[in-house]
Amino acid sequence: MNYQLELDKIINSIINASLETPPRLLIHSCCAPCSSYVLEYLSNYFAITIFYYNPNIFPEDEYVRRAKEQEQLIKSMTLKHPVTYIQGDYEPKKYYELVKGHEDDEEGGNRCFLCYSMRLEEAAKLAKEGGFDYFTTTLTISPHKNANKLNEIGKELGNIYKTSFLPSDFKKRNGYKRSIELSKEYGLYRQDYCGCVFSKNAREQNRK
Repeated sequence: MNYQLELDKIINSIINASLETPPRLLIHSCCAPCSSYVLEYLSNYFAITIFYYNPNIFPEDEYVRRAKEQEQLIKSMTLKHPVTYIQGDYEPKKYYELVKGHEDDEEGGNRCFLCYSMRLEEAAKLAKEGGFDYFTTTLTISPHKNANKLNEIGKELGNIYKTSFLPSDFKKRNGYKRSIELSKEYGLYRQDYCGCVFSKNAREQNRK
């Protein structure tokens, strides 16, 4: 399925509806660089709340650095509709319990899928509780993330929690390239590993 075309259909329906107030969208964000293009793009059509929830990130000071960078980016960008920010709890123990037995999985495998589910489930819960019209994630902008799996998980969780998942493949139409341009424009810190200790170790091994 072309998830960008699915997103286009929803956006076109919003435009055609000529709504007085934009639909409310909760976006799970993994980091400021990945959210940059997504904010620039979707803020034209939605009232956005960024939800920074990433218990997988290691070490804690890396988590804090990325959270601060995310909050600062929101304050710095000039967007059509205002964007609010929610920082979730840092729960590394929850992450390690979840991926127990998958420590040796290859990057992009089942361990990552479990991590997708954990973060998206928190977003789905919050979207339901907060009465948002949609929820989604910035993760599909990365060429290293499985957009099909992310959309599959998002739709399933949307059905479970009775809230609408906004389909996406933000890397399409040069979205990833634009995120790099915006990162340079705003002087954003671009990490060189996904976030978890396993991806950090793999990155260090590759360097060696």
